[in-house]
Amino acid sequence: MNSVATVTTGIHAALRLAVGRADGAVLVSGDRQTIVRSFWSIAFCLPSVLCRLLMSWAVDGIPANAAHLAGREVIVFVLGWLVFVEVTHSLAPTIGSAERWGRFIAVWNWCNVIEGVLVVVGGLPGTFGVPAVIDQACELVTIGWALWLEWYATRVAFGVGPLTAVGLALLDQSIGIIIASLAMLISP
Repeated sequence: MNSVATVTTGIHAALRLAVGRADGAVLVSGDRQTIVRSFWSIAFCLPSVLCRLLMSWAVDGIPANAAHLAGREVIVFVLGWLVFVEVTHSLAPTIGSAERWGRFIAVWNWCNVIEGVLVVVGGLPGTFGVPAVIDQACELVTIGWALWLEWYATRVAFGVGPLTAVGLALLDQSIGIIIASLAMLISP
């Protein structure tokens, strides 16, 4: 499979999963080349990371150290991503899914692109000044959808039960929160 086909297949699989189609997971193979190429999804997620940051600055104002904060945000995002990959690789044998880890991580990588878009879309109303109740409802729906997508993709691609999938989604969020908190403590 060439590079363009890898990207389009990954995005297509993630979109199918985002609308509850379990067959999206089988579109992504678990071979080494597909796994490696699925990390290109990080580059596809960076615009949504930066967009979320810009949206918050549109509401709160641009800080004096904007470039520093943007750099920190990107580093925290990528580091959290890679830590989750490493932790799930170590956990896979423990939860009895070692043979499915490759497909899982490739699917999870591509689903992050869709999740990032969902979070940005949910934040747009607040950026444009709609009433708080509408803004919060939009954010709640899209963040909920993004979390559901992570849970669902984990269940389908990793072949785990609902509680294990919840645990893995919580692990992912916890890693991100811990790394972001540490980054804020050590960097003004």
